[in-house]
Amino acid sequence: MELREYLDKTAEDVDKSLFRTYGNVTGELDRASAHLLIAGGKRLRPAVVMLAADAIQRGRSRNIIPAAIALEVTHTFTLIHDDIMDGDEARRGVATVHAQWDEATAILAGDVLYAQAFELLCKSDAGDLEKVRAVAMLARTCVEICQGQHQDISFASRNDVTEVEYIEMVSKKTGALYAAAASIGGILAGGNAAQTKALFDWGLNSGIAFQIQDDLIDLVATAEKSGKDRASDLREGKQTLIAIKAREHGIDLSGYRKENLTDAEIDEAIAALEGAGVIREVRETAANRVNIAKKSLANLPESQARRYLSEITDYFVSRGF
Repeated sequence: MELREYLDKTAEDVDKSLFRTYGNVTGELDRASAHLLIAGGKRLRPAVVMLAADAIQRGRSRNIIPAAIALEVTHTFTLIHDDIMDGDEARRGVATVHAQWDEATAILAGDVLYAQAFELLCKSDAGDLEKVRAVAMLARTCVEICQGQHQDISFASRNDVTEVEYIEMVSKKTGALYAAAASIGGILAGGNAAQTKALFDWGLNSGIAFQIQDDLIDLVATAEKSGKDRASDLREGKQTLIAIKAREHGIDLSGYRKENLTDAEIDEAIAALEGAGVIREVRETAANRVNIAKKSLANLPESQARRYLSEITDYFVSRGF
């Protein structure tokens, strides 16, 4: 089975599990909580949980499906709250929760999912000690996600953000949940300390590469391929790695911070960034994280699951183009 086929099948299985739990809820708050969960998604984080478990012990993923669902539920809680903070009106082809209901309901819906994620973790077929360790890992991760989101918000009022600060932010905002997905899968499957650390490092560095690629997709990919407004980060003056490296090369992007940015102006900015080597440097940074992630997997026994994890890392930096 190829990776794409595996991911599609896993997404289908996750969708079925989610629909069984959230598809027929009746209360208004429960409907708001389920809204984005059943709207679809790539379901990459559940796939990582299951692959990590199988990388430790073949077939172990069947026993920890609730944990895989827990990571998707956690991801969705963060999306609901992010949409409120960003004022976004659409997500996954449907209205965001605060747009469909109201802001107060959306906050509560996110809180419900946050709590349910821990309940789901505890339903996995694993030892009590392993479940406690998994719960502690997810709790710590949620703190880091909030810290990363706050850092990202604080960057909006600054024009001196460094690459080190950016990497720290994306490590928490994006990398931490992939690291948790991988290490929780390993923990619940009975992995030893070295194995779960290897999975954590794989997830963290893969997640950083994922976010850097997101920044590139936002700028370079067409709206049809990216699924959102072209160069939205450029319009908003967001402190991405691209913007940071542009400043290091003496390129002023402030003139592109406007709502009515034309395609010609976007192409002009891309040409300047490519000419200065900024795009190349950003791609190299992502590729370096990919290499670090894949080297971490060497601490795991050879298996199809390990190969899929390695291929997912490559997919993270090739998608969108």
